[in-house]
Amino acid sequence: MRKRWSDEGETVRGYATVTVEYERTGEALKGTADSGFSLSNSVNVGRKATIRRKPGVEFMKRLLIATVALLFAVISASAQTPDDLKNDGKNTDNVLTYGMGYHQNRYSPLKLIDKSNVKRLVPIWNLSLDNQWGEQAQPLVYEGVMYVTDAKATVAIDIETGKQIWKTPVDWPPDMTRVVCCGVSNKGPAILDGRLFRTTLDAFVIALDMKTGKEIWRQQAADWKQGYSMTAAPLAANGVVITGMSGAEYGTRGFLDGWNPETGVHLWHRYTIPGPGEKGVETWPEGDAYLHGGGSTWITGSYDPELDLVYWGTGNAGPWNPTKRPGDNLYTASLLAIRPKTGEIVWHFQFTPHDMFDYDATWEPILADMQIGGQARKVVMQLNRNGFLYVLDRSNGKLLSAKPYEKVNWATSIDLETGRPVESDVSKRLLAGEKVELWPSTRGGKNWPHAAFNPETGLLYANTQHMASLYRFVPLAPFAPGTRYQFVENQTAPRETGEPIGHVDAIDPMTAEPRWRAPLLDHPHWSSIVATGGGLLFTGKETGEFIAIDADTGKTVWQFQTGSGINAQPITFTHNGKQYVTVLSGVGGLYWNFSREALKNVPQGGSVWTFALAQ
Repeated sequence: MRKRWSDEGETVRGYATVTVEYERTGEALKGTADSGFSLSNSVNVGRKATIRRKPGVEFMKRLLIATVALLFAVISASAQTPDDLKNDGKNTDNVLTYGMGYHQNRYSPLKLIDKSNVKRLVPIWNLSLDNQWGEQAQPLVYEGVMYVTDAKATVAIDIETGKQIWKTPVDWPPDMTRVVCCGVSNKGPAILDGRLFRTTLDAFVIALDMKTGKEIWRQQAADWKQGYSMTAAPLAANGVVITGMSGAEYGTRGFLDGWNPETGVHLWHRYTIPGPGEKGVETWPEGDAYLHGGGSTWITGSYDPELDLVYWGTGNAGPWNPTKRPGDNLYTASLLAIRPKTGEIVWHFQFTPHDMFDYDATWEPILADMQIGGQARKVVMQLNRNGFLYVLDRSNGKLLSAKPYEKVNWATSIDLETGRPVESDVSKRLLAGEKVELWPSTRGGKNWPHAAFNPETGLLYANTQHMASLYRFVPLAPFAPGTRYQFVENQTAPRETGEPIGHVDAIDPMTAEPRWRAPLLDHPHWSSIVATGGGLLFTGKETGEFIAIDADTGKTVWQFQTGSGINAQPITFTHNGKQYVTVLSGVGGLYWNFSREALKNVPQGGSVWTFALAQ
């Protein structure tokens, strides 16, 4: 951090003065500098701090000491602390965590942009990311700088101008895309203490200096040639950087890792598939099935600092064809509550025991404090891929509600006492070798694009999918590293004319009933949703429109055509008292993989769009 200072020899009311001006904004500085000099007031970095003392023989010497001391204080104050991350959202100038808060509510109380003026929303800048692979990330914002990641690079952007400050490329072997099932992408960074953390496609975790983009440390989490990759945003919780992985379609064994943020030292490694001697191994057959059991961790978890618990979902079991892996197959398709310092599993809840449908439970765990039956409960909610909306007590994992939010036929209901699904005739016929029409499809009642929760309305807002699969098992083959490990036939079932392919839903968490549904007839939305205090929802379309929706009715009230499809995560924040909304545009990911013909007129190419109200 550079500084500018001058001693003009000026005397004001008996005090000699020196002005020290810092170039970056930071935390307020308070207290007394060394050698008898004191700050005239509390200041922000980027403003002028006046150090005053009555003249004396040692003035310049002591002034130099005081200036150095102040510089070190400023450097310390300019970094993000664990308390800053806990309070993310209270200072709307910053977006410091994935999900816009550890709770992953994706809600902002900001209402400078509302239903009465949203039609005045215009783009104020756009920056090309020079990336053809697709954009899925959520940006972070700190002290006037935006940080964006994708598979190719990490970029720092000046919010005021939209100009690139620095760009750090990410290199990975071109042939490794063969072990990336669902799109070459990256979902975002984490930040802590002046460092930015991200994962790379070839399964490395790296830390960059937020001011310069220079690499501080790099650690390998897995070998991509064994089918592993990494796309998820890290989570910084209680002084530990936690990362997940992808690869359950390739016969990998899922895990989470904990890293020291300063040094990159590997603190712990938690397999999501237990091995010999570990609790839960009895839910797998004898032999080496657990080594290829799946349970990937490719979506970032949430964190409750008071309980000191991280909540992280796990993916499908492997292979999808379950005939050679009897049992519940823990901890696949589950939610894990873990200690961030150690990786210890405190409790777990398995949504889909013996998963045979690719019903990941990796989707965002949304934390809220709710009144249930007249009692205040700390809950964690998930719109599970299997079509049921679950509400759990996040202190102990007790099931409070589990009801379908989309069409479901693989189970008839969820037993609230046991938490287990009640098997349907469709599941029995599938196990008997029949081809079935499976609801929801293997893509789920909701896929990864994240929902929002508004604590003021008590509603969840989600982009959901209304599709079925024509599904059956095919004969198993021996495991081969780095190749698909599924053994199913899976086709999209035809839709009736006029039937929606998806919806935008406002959902009551405890009943799973929609307050309203907005049907989607061409493509489902693969963008996350952000909700605001202005009564708006922001999300995007595969055809490139960035839209604002009336949160009371589901009606689209504004849209803007970006240069490519949107399958990323919008945010909103303030800068100099003005509200902004940002989203990444750049078609890619899973839906793009199987809908290229339908989206052939949507150009590729990543960019960042930032909007504000026209003056």
